[in-house]
Amino acid sequence: MTAVDRTPAVDGALRPWQDPGLSVADRVEAILAEMTLEEKIGQLGSRWLGNDMQAEPSAQDADADADADPDADPEADAGAGDGHDGEAALNVAPMQDVFAASGTVPFDEAIRYGLGHLTRVHGSAPVTPAEGAAEVIRLQRQVMAASRFGIPAIVHEECLTGFTAYGATVYPAAIAWGATFDPGLIERMAAAIGRDMAAVGVHQGLSPVLDVVRDYRWGRVEETMGEDPYLVSMLGAAYVRGLESAGIIATLKHFAGYSASRAARNHGPVPMGRRELADMILPAFETAIALGGARSVMNSYSDVDGMPAGADPWLLTEVLREEWGFTGTVVSDYWSVPFLATMHRVAADTDEAGALALAAGIDVELPDTLGFGQNLAERVRSGELPEELIDRAARRLLLQKAQLGLLDPEWTPERSVAGAAALDLDSPGNRALARELAERSIVLLAAGDALPLLGEGRAAPRRIAVVGPCADDPRTFMGCYAFPNHVLPRHPGLGLGVEAPSLLDALRAELPGAELVHERGCEVRGEDRSGFAAATAAARDADLCVVAVGDLAGLFGHGTSGEGCDADDLRLPGVQEQLVTELAATGTPVVVVVVSGRPYALGAVHDAAAGLVQAFMPGEEGGAAIAGVLSGRVQPSGRLPVQIPRGHGGQPGTYLQPPLGADSHGISNLDPTPLFPFGYGTSYTTFDLGDLRVSDTEVPTDGEFTVSVRVRNTGGRAGDEVVQLYLRDVLAQVTRPVRQLAGFAKVRLEPGAEARVTFRVHADRTAFTGRDLKRIVEPGDVEVLVGTSAADLPCRATVRLTGPVRVVGHDRRLDTPVSVEPGDTPVSVQPRDTPVSVQPREGIDAGQS
Repeated sequence: MTAVDRTPAVDGALRPWQDPGLSVADRVEAILAEMTLEEKIGQLGSRWLGNDMQAEPSAQDADADADADPDADPEADAGAGDGHDGEAALNVAPMQDVFAASGTVPFDEAIRYGLGHLTRVHGSAPVTPAEGAAEVIRLQRQVMAASRFGIPAIVHEECLTGFTAYGATVYPAAIAWGATFDPGLIERMAAAIGRDMAAVGVHQGLSPVLDVVRDYRWGRVEETMGEDPYLVSMLGAAYVRGLESAGIIATLKHFAGYSASRAARNHGPVPMGRRELADMILPAFETAIALGGARSVMNSYSDVDGMPAGADPWLLTEVLREEWGFTGTVVSDYWSVPFLATMHRVAADTDEAGALALAAGIDVELPDTLGFGQNLAERVRSGELPEELIDRAARRLLLQKAQLGLLDPEWTPERSVAGAAALDLDSPGNRALARELAERSIVLLAAGDALPLLGEGRAAPRRIAVVGPCADDPRTFMGCYAFPNHVLPRHPGLGLGVEAPSLLDALRAELPGAELVHERGCEVRGEDRSGFAAATAAARDADLCVVAVGDLAGLFGHGTSGEGCDADDLRLPGVQEQLVTELAATGTPVVVVVVSGRPYALGAVHDAAAGLVQAFMPGEEGGAAIAGVLSGRVQPSGRLPVQIPRGHGGQPGTYLQPPLGADSHGISNLDPTPLFPFGYGTSYTTFDLGDLRVSDTEVPTDGEFTVSVRVRNTGGRAGDEVVQLYLRDVLAQVTRPVRQLAGFAKVRLEPGAEARVTFRVHADRTAFTGRDLKRIVEPGDVEVLVGTSAADLPCRATVRLTGPVRVVGHDRRLDTPVSVEPGDTPVSVQPRDTPVSVQPREGIDAGQS
């Protein structure tokens, strides 16, 4: 079929669908009216050209040395995920059948009637920005020439820890974003990621992950922002605003329930009722749409109570569109459409799976067209499938293309990649932002007797043993979707593609006067203890031992964290806990740094440690950030977005528990109390909270009240405190969490400075799903709790809500505005803003009350 020229007609008139003077909706209706059924279906598919990511060797399972033999594990796979969830070469027949069918149609045939998306042109192999841009131009030119209308495809890429491309900045993993409690910082990071992607012709990013953690054993905890819906909502909306500010479509995933799979198994069934789904899982997605402006949603692989998300019209149409008013596109997670047939077995074959997914509300199939091919045309003509469903999905996709400018007559692939030639994907500005985020995400769990290493009145250690599998391998700082862990294991000669000093390198730079001795001790995985003797000898001969333990991310069992890398229990992988125990037995003070993608049970480790630090996969600048916290140069300000369990088994199921889940009450011998609670973190200074003030003790169920506390830095160093507001429904018609985060503010205070933090709480913030599955605000007492973690809440009061039960919907208040008042000047801090720095008031010195 010969393509029609995109330029105006001979008489100079624009075709209606090209005319920017018309509304986007009118332009889309004009082109839909001209399209054949086959051409409309063509817009619903995608193509991953050049995908060679299956059945490739990987160094992921080799030892943690960056120079590991690429042949050490010939069956390992650099994998995939959604992105490529399921792409690894697993010996699983239903998945293998789908992979074998994917991409078999020649490209010119696949684009004959047009194409919706081009999949990961930059992110599938190590190419430079210029090389990737050239491929974008080549593919877009082919797509445009193949169909009558010359419509380009949307180019999408992964961006879970930054732009997943060769040489691009590797930011901390999303679980580290949660530890910052800093929406403004996350928004700045996402904007930087978006600018880089936009410069090389990318239109859509497959992020953020808004799954709320329900079981710490799940491998993808590292991709989440924590276990609290409000924290995930605020950070997720901030990420969306940042990415969308660069013109990149943000994609919310995985909608919905994926993180709550039975036994924490990847793709496992989710035994969850609609009340828990509505109150714990869905709010983050709703908020990212309402307050973030997200334009795309990706379905979950899992089934919830037997209904796969990709085939659920209640979820994808009734809730998402009819209740929330979402007008963007729903894209399938990679191969989730054929998985309806091969994995869930709710469709007889891929053709039926495509019809089922389309009817449920999926608009575009990724990463390749299988279920959304021309088989749909046959079903329409036979009367099995209403053509209105094809029109509905095509309209949504074309609206997005029009908004992106892809229907404009002057759009060209060359212009879309104009910034590629001079682009530095790991620019100094990016690295500075990555460093800031890494520093602000590190959680000091216990300073003990050893930290900071260069503290006042403490002699600096002259000889330091640096031990552990995470001490000299910067890959352990990176998540499974970071390009060095995701793709480069298949290209071992290329290294990491970015400069990423290890913790050992960073400590040498941080402590130039100290002698550092390194011993690995053990690997991240496995039972080999042969390195213990050398490690303990090094510790015994040192003034101090720093041991770095934790995870190495991988995919589908070829790592200890990441997609398909789920855990049996929460003990540190391999023999790392035993290594710490033996190091502590030498009598040398041992500082433990946990570099991980999930919280591990650290009861025994804590007992043995002279200092304990949690670093959630801090990215390429993680080494310097950790070293700075250990030395004391960096004031730690991270807070736990997940609890740290005490014991390996019987782990708490997150802090959001009703009374019988939060306390054994003598009924069970298992104590759910964590070692460190949600929201916890300490620093090298001290803070005091007090003087709680509540504006009203009674408000109507449609009213609001304010809660304020004074926070003061009572120590000798500047630092950040995260003031946290929790609410507790004293009596409700269904069981409710004993406490739930409702607001937070990160405030930087100079020594002796104080500030008043004020939360404006609407009654809507107490809403929950009642017995009839309607979201309600119920009259009754609400306990207000303010403090610095879910377990440290010294400021308490009670507010009574009065009046009738209110049924609330999508127009309810989703956030809790907060202001910080240093002195007499109020400073508004919406949940999206950066921390406020407060200087001491005149006449107030450090330590004065």
